[in-house]
Amino acid sequence: MKNIIEITNEINDKIVAHRRQIHSNPELSFKEFETCKYICKVLDELKITYKIICDTGIVATIGNINSKENNCIAFRADIDALPIIEDTGLSYCSRDVGIMHGCGHDMHAAMLLGAAEILKANEEKLNGVVKLIFQPAEEALPGGAKLMIENGVLENPKPKMIFAQHCDPNIEVGKFSTADGAIMAATCEIYWTIKGKGTHAAQPHQGNDPIAVAANIISFAQSFINRYRNPLEPAVLSICSINAGTANNIFPNEAKMSGTLRTFNENTRNKLLELLVDKCKKIANLYDTECDIEIVYGYPPVINNSEAFEIVKTSTVKLFGEENFSVCEPKMAAEDFAYFANEIPACFYFIGVKNATADINYPLHSAKFNPNENALSIGTALIVAIAEKILQP
Repeated sequence: MKNIIEITNEINDKIVAHRRQIHSNPELSFKEFETCKYICKVLDELKITYKIICDTGIVATIGNINSKENNCIAFRADIDALPIIEDTGLSYCSRDVGIMHGCGHDMHAAMLLGAAEILKANEEKLNGVVKLIFQPAEEALPGGAKLMIENGVLENPKPKMIFAQHCDPNIEVGKFSTADGAIMAATCEIYWTIKGKGTHAAQPHQGNDPIAVAANIISFAQSFINRYRNPLEPAVLSICSINAGTANNIFPNEAKMSGTLRTFNENTRNKLLELLVDKCKKIANLYDTECDIEIVYGYPPVINNSEAFEIVKTSTVKLFGEENFSVCEPKMAAEDFAYFANEIPACFYFIGVKNATADINYPLHSAKFNPNENALSIGTALIVAIAEKILQP
């Protein structure tokens, strides 16, 4: 191919248009019907073969699907939005109040569509097949990745590697980062229900106060992580909501809390959860109350494959220079790309979308999140470069 950066710059306006169309029409997890239609329309115009999986997911193929070598790689872009009221003031902001692309999935989809156009135009130069996976429901359990895998997205042909990129507003535009090994955490949701006996505030001895139990569990949780895990293994336990009581002079019958546990090791996660349940019940027993705990298991950790990591690294350095690639620390956020990484060698990496001034640069999941669109052609170029590196004749 001729200079990849030149090619992506030539179609940059199209990539930006894709992003703005998807951004202004956001849809929640498992409801991405119009987004799916738009992506299919673009693929039809490019004469790219595809099929719909799981109602709103799409898998497209470019290259020789009947290749005897079965030389196939895959790229994934998530397409769902978040239940956020957008507050960016953009001319192309969300048309649906209460729904917003606040995590960059519109950027991810647009870059993959841009790469699709370039790869299709150079299809005869590909020694194998590129699978483009437009995945629904990254933001909601059980995760669109899991469902698409169960419905055969990685079959016929099966990719030997898969890649995905994610916007990072903390990184300058033009820069990329990732890690060899653990990159995103395993997660679970924890829900406590503490059952006591309500009574008058002036007569606490006639009841059992669930608020005192909740307070003790919260206090205990702060030391729990430091005392029941290997200090060399990262883990975070956060209790983020507590609800109890209706008046200033009544002890309630019940208190509810919710939180999350994050680790990079599923065995560590399971061990900590077992201990946490046991200790919380014992704390409740001290106050003659009961503590029910519901655990909703989230995504497993994302573990990057060493070979796939090296391909991202060398492709980035070759295209943009060594100064624009860095090895980052793993993040405690979760990603259902983990399910893909559990099936085949994978690399999940971050693309810089930082805006030049702080007053318009906001974090992921913010109502003011406004990624720098200058990153679109850059991210598209790297997708194409990775495909060219692996599938060059």
